[in-house]
Amino acid sequence: MKTALITGASSGIGKDIARELSARGWRLLLVARRRDRLEQLAKELQTPCRIYVCDISREENCHWLYARASTQDVSLLVNAAGFGLYGTFAQTDLNREMEMIDVNIKAVHILTKLFLRDFMEKDEGRILNVASSAGFLPGPLLSTYYATKNYVVRLSEAIAEELRTADSAVTISCLCPGPVATEFNAVAGAHDPAKALTSAQVAKQAVEGTLAGKLFIIPGMTVRLGAAAARLVPERALLRIVHRFQQSKGNE
Repeated sequence: MKTALITGASSGIGKDIARELSARGWRLLLVARRRDRLEQLAKELQTPCRIYVCDISREENCHWLYARASTQDVSLLVNAAGFGLYGTFAQTDLNREMEMIDVNIKAVHILTKLFLRDFMEKDEGRILNVASSAGFLPGPLLSTYYATKNYVVRLSEAIAEELRTADSAVTISCLCPGPVATEFNAVAGAHDPAKALTSAQVAKQAVEGTLAGKLFIIPGMTVRLGAAAARLVPERALLRIVHRFQQSKGNE
């Protein structure tokens, strides 16, 4: 039985990735800050689970987590923890943004590096980094969040190329969904008027794409077409388009 480690497993996409992997027979290491939610999820799943109550916004906790999980023969790392913060850059809370950078970038960076080294030594393993279609765009009114997802996208791309040139059997995938019906907007302080996919739909495509070794997983034809079209739009026009879209999230 293969083992997967999933951060952000207490809600949203991370939770549904756990459900999807369990349905496929994976043993799971579930990571989040909320013990009650992890315990509830573990009871629901049909395969063996181990929970780690851990705040990965703290660097030392990332190393603590790795030290324990690395003895569990992990062959799939899912970096699904993350959150956003809505508002103009001048007005949003600096401490909250620093926490976001710690979770969305620093924890992803640390865990990816540590597990990647193990996977490369065994020449076996997969990494799934949960980014966003925001990772291809500038993000007025969600500037820090978009910037963190740009980091995840570019980091994943670079690692994928390094693995290719090393002729490694290890793969890295980057999930880049558009709007998803999760707790994200409530946490970010916004609402999303766009039609959203369910996190279960996104999780299914994420797992399928990751196990197939696909680099970019972009659920939904509309989002895929939008990501492609964004490359053709002049930067100033793109900024205005994204700004207007984000403004609608703050309007009741």
